[in-house]
Amino acid sequence: MFGFYNRLLTVDLSRQEFRIEELPDTLITECLGGKGIATRLLLDRNPVGVDPLAPDNHLIVATGPFCGGTLWGGSRYGVYTKSPLTGLYAESYSGGKVPEAIDAAGFDAILFVGRAVQPTVVSIHPDGALFHDAGDLWGMDSIEAEGEALARFAIADDRFRKKGAISIGPAGEKMVRFALIANDKWRCAGRTGVGAVLGSKQVKAVVFQGDRRRQYADPEGVAEYAKAFSQANMQHPGVKAYRAMGTTMMVSLMNKVGAFPAKYWNQGDCEHWEQINGETYHAEHEVKPHACAKCFMACGRLTKIKKGRHADLKIEGPEYETIYAFGGLCMVKDIAEIAHLNDLCDRLGMDTITAGNLCGLLMEAEEQGRISLGINYGDVDAIADLLRQIAAREGIGAILADGIRPAAAHWGLEDLAIHVKGLEPAGYEPRVLKGMGLTFATSPRGACHLRTTFYKPELAGIIAPDITEGKAALLTDYEDRLNIFDTMVLCRFYRDLYTWDELVKVLPLVTGTAVTRESLGAIAAHIATLTRRFNLREGLRPEDDRLPARLHKKALPDGRALSVEEMEFMLHEYYHLRGWDSQGIPAEN
Repeated sequence: MFGFYNRLLTVDLSRQEFRIEELPDTLITECLGGKGIATRLLLDRNPVGVDPLAPDNHLIVATGPFCGGTLWGGSRYGVYTKSPLTGLYAESYSGGKVPEAIDAAGFDAILFVGRAVQPTVVSIHPDGALFHDAGDLWGMDSIEAEGEALARFAIADDRFRKKGAISIGPAGEKMVRFALIANDKWRCAGRTGVGAVLGSKQVKAVVFQGDRRRQYADPEGVAEYAKAFSQANMQHPGVKAYRAMGTTMMVSLMNKVGAFPAKYWNQGDCEHWEQINGETYHAEHEVKPHACAKCFMACGRLTKIKKGRHADLKIEGPEYETIYAFGGLCMVKDIAEIAHLNDLCDRLGMDTITAGNLCGLLMEAEEQGRISLGINYGDVDAIADLLRQIAAREGIGAILADGIRPAAAHWGLEDLAIHVKGLEPAGYEPRVLKGMGLTFATSPRGACHLRTTFYKPELAGIIAPDITEGKAALLTDYEDRLNIFDTMVLCRFYRDLYTWDELVKVLPLVTGTAVTRESLGAIAAHIATLTRRFNLREGLRPEDDRLPARLHKKALPDGRALSVEEMEFMLHEYYHLRGWDSQGIPAEN
């Protein structure tokens, strides 16, 4: 099909072999690309009940048909596997420039299976894969490993101008269950522990290169569309806001509406928010917009810290979610210190959202007198030491490295721990933004904000945050459209630009196949059901689609709350709209 390579590369690490298969048009028509194809492959090829860290667990890397060409917002890759953190469906996405190198290798998806006998770097190219001993890279931080792998193991071929690498840090090597995969130094496929799966396979890095390009059905039409798209949207208010402040702008907004989780989910704002917001960050440090390939959004914050004990630190970040995790949940009051913790997590190769939530849980337990570990709110050095222990699986870090459910059980803190399916929420208070409560509960990978980004319509006044009627219907529409984004592997921040109408307009230019709002919605719903089936066969229970009881029992200081009854109303409406039964189980085919 136009827009796709119709090629799958399977890399068998145990045998150091590879196989190139043709992906039939019927599969692409059913699932499009990216998430759709990957989910179908996981259902077909992953053994039922497989240990996520066992060799037989497959890990899939995919790009989409917007990558590497003239269309905007498509320089991203997705990673799909069974999560070592939740035991359920895992998906994680990253941008930057490396996705174009992944795409240039000429595969719609690359599937890794098995376990190498020694630390390995794999080089992917249009004709297959090469395997390299990487014993001396083992132990390097993710940034150093990425650079070394690219310098040593890229093929010297003038045809392969696009080159890039993904890597793991020490946390991935130790199979910390929330380890990430890094690229472009600071870009990360951060959530659900995909880096631990790569580490379990003894893969330190993967180098990608090639000269392939996707063939579009109407190349001139695509070029004209891309030109018109940029002219129409370059000055869009949302685009200008992201370019000016990136996601750091959310700190002020969320505190002002009382939806900024703070002091480990006890508060909806914090007194020191002006010390850690985007305005302060840009005023006190050298912060420049930084874009992925083929992006006019430039939401990244390429930063040099100008003062304090971390002066001269260079980093892209921190993003809003990292500021919430350390500045809100852990009550760190200096934005430069948050940048330092961000850099530490990046180099060690750990998800900042999970890391901040784990530190916050211990801080709250310490304050309540339920543990005595000497880690208190705002103590940056204690947090940094704890992060190092986690990455090395040393001391109490060995307990935390397995995630929030085992950690909470170890200290008897199950009543305090905030998570869904073993994954902690991002920085959106569901007692204020009730649609975010529904999205946290129903997201297949756990308490994920990106499945619907439903904070957007709730904050923008499209639907009132505190109502429940009609919320599931709008949320389902958002989820369906963003499922199409993930089959195209498109950036979430283009959600206001690639509307349903725009998708209907551009996809035929890419694929040569006419689509409608209804036909795309049907594909999106099919992918949602496939993902649900994967989770159900891996042990998902109806009660897993619920928020932790603490979020229902305890109101925020301003009195705002989310009742169990409100949650059940939205949840059952959501199941009905998905065509599932009252327990969230799809009908048999």
